[in-house]
Amino acid sequence: MNTKSPATEPSGSETLNLLFARLEKEQSERSLPPVHAWQPKRNGQIDIRIASDGRWYHEGGEIKREAMVRLFSTILRRDPDGFVLVTPAERLLIEVEDAPFVAIDMVVQGAGDEQQLLFTTNVGEHVVACEEHALFMRAGKPYLHVRDGLNALLTRSVYYRLADLVCVEEGAPAYVVSRGCRFSLE
Repeated sequence: MNTKSPATEPSGSETLNLLFARLEKEQSERSLPPVHAWQPKRNGQIDIRIASDGRWYHEGGEIKREAMVRLFSTILRRDPDGFVLVTPAERLLIEVEDAPFVAIDMVVQGAGDEQQLLFTTNVGEHVVACEEHALFMRAGKPYLHVRDGLNALLTRSVYYRLADLVCVEEGAPAYVVSRGCRFSLE
């Protein structure tokens, strides 16, 4: 039997606020290696491919260890000649079919100009769409900028949920709002 009074249990919006706060804190505390500063002398190529659905492959076989994929995702960067895995000792080109990440979930907090859209990627990153993490369309597909030139393709289910939030104004393209920023979905 529940002994708490209904007034002491958090409401749905309070629970969502707590979730947002926790995920944002986790993300801000997550330290990524300083891959932008690493300029190793040893360069090469490795048979690693990130498929358009976000799965990682090595020499044709899928990398099924989630921890390994998450680790590799932290040393990934985009250079002028392509996507690379980089350490202080070496820089290895890999193949990326579309975007290196996939946005697999979205949580909506608030409404109107106060609305925030929190996305979760297939590698466990949490990103709130904002000026720094823009939503955009390319070749008819929706993307979210995750970090340092690395984007996430929104899964179809996430895109459909996003489409439910579309705002339309006469003479303007359809858009969604997150953290006060408008993002065109055309």
